[in-house]
Amino acid sequence: MYSSEVDRMTCVAKGPDHGPAPIPQEGRWTQVKEVRDISGLTHGIGWCAPQQGACKLTLNVKQGIIEEALVETIGCSGMTHSAAMAAEILPGKTILEALNTDLVCDAINTAMRELFLQIAYGRSQTAFSEGGLPIGAGLEDLGKGLCSQVGTMYGTLAKGVRYLEMAEGYVTRLALDTNNEVIGYEFVHIGKMMEMIHKGITADEALKKATSAYGRFNEAVRTINPRHE
Repeated sequence: MYSSEVDRMTCVAKGPDHGPAPIPQEGRWTQVKEVRDISGLTHGIGWCAPQQGACKLTLNVKQGIIEEALVETIGCSGMTHSAAMAAEILPGKTILEALNTDLVCDAINTAMRELFLQIAYGRSQTAFSEGGLPIGAGLEDLGKGLCSQVGTMYGTLAKGVRYLEMAEGYVTRLALDTNNEVIGYEFVHIGKMMEMIHKGITADEALKKATSAYGRFNEAVRTINPRHE
């Protein structure tokens, strides 16, 4: 249906039609006209309205279909349950479906929105990787033991800093020098420890093998437990 104003207009012929600008994805330059033209692996970061928690969402998309999803959350206990549901919901959907699906948690929904923008504009991690990455590549972000890399630090003016969790693992001791400044830390790689226990190694031995240190830990004048001292 046309309005009477438009109906009375003279028809002017359309000139050149260049189509959409090609975007880089999986080693090709693609003119994306349909959802199924989109492929790539990339990430999106989202947050909830009260900004109490955040989500990092990783999707591996092949011809518009989500083949792999990695959902990592922090800061909100309920968000972990939402992530469990979202990880089941996402695979098999097109990215357009996923964008319009309730992914249970506002932070995960926001991450999906941000990821959609990345991938629709050709800003994917695999933009220049020929053929993209195989399904399962998302797990590589987690490393050995399949644990998210989480940084948890706490500090007060009165008592200073406490390292609680680093990319290497769960921090058990902080190394201090004569000025009571941090010069290193001891940590346990929880993922490696649990894998060893699963293989039959005793918990004490697994804990010992999964424990390591960073920095000038051996030069410490004293060490403290960052959670209890």
